[in-house]
Amino acid sequence: MNHIIRTLAPALVLGTGIVCQAHAVQAAEWQVEKDHSVLGFTGMQTGSSFKGAFTRYEPTIVFDPSQPEKGHIDLTIDLASAQTGDRQRDTALPGQYWFDIAHFPKAHFVSTAIRRIAGEHYEAVGTLTLRNLSHPVTLDFTLHIDGRKAHAQGNAAFSRALFGVGQGPWASGQWVALPVTVTFDFVANEAG
Repeated sequence: MNHIIRTLAPALVLGTGIVCQAHAVQAAEWQVEKDHSVLGFTGMQTGSSFKGAFTRYEPTIVFDPSQPEKGHIDLTIDLASAQTGDRQRDTALPGQYWFDIAHFPKAHFVSTAIRRIAGEHYEAVGTLTLRNLSHPVTLDFTLHIDGRKAHAQGNAAFSRALFGVGQGPWASGQWVALPVTVTFDFVANEAG
């Protein structure tokens, strides 16, 4: 028995060291304070800009600024929660011409790569799925971390036409512009 323990001991020590090392480099998970955060969007209608926000969304953010390439962002958005403050627009958005929430209630973004641009400026490349169509989208953001508190601000710009948002008379961009921008201003706490 002692011989077996002497033989296995180095392997156990090495294995424990590898596990501890892997745990040490694991990026932190961050919990977004939704009461102090905004997931918004902007667009243009008949030449005037408008803003809106999604009030229901579920983010999973794993990130370590010293190793951004090990980070991961996963965001699910409840499209029925879109609000712009304009009754006509807010009534139209869930309908079949726009988000068509009866068939496509959620939008989903998942990152495939995160990199530092400079200082607190980062870029997350990923895939956005909306109306069952998936296309690459890039999030451009700044992130400031103070202890266990983080503040991230950024945006992703793309054409709504890629995702079939705006059907029929709204497809051309004549009345509602094709470019849209999703914006976010998140305050988060390190989990654990």
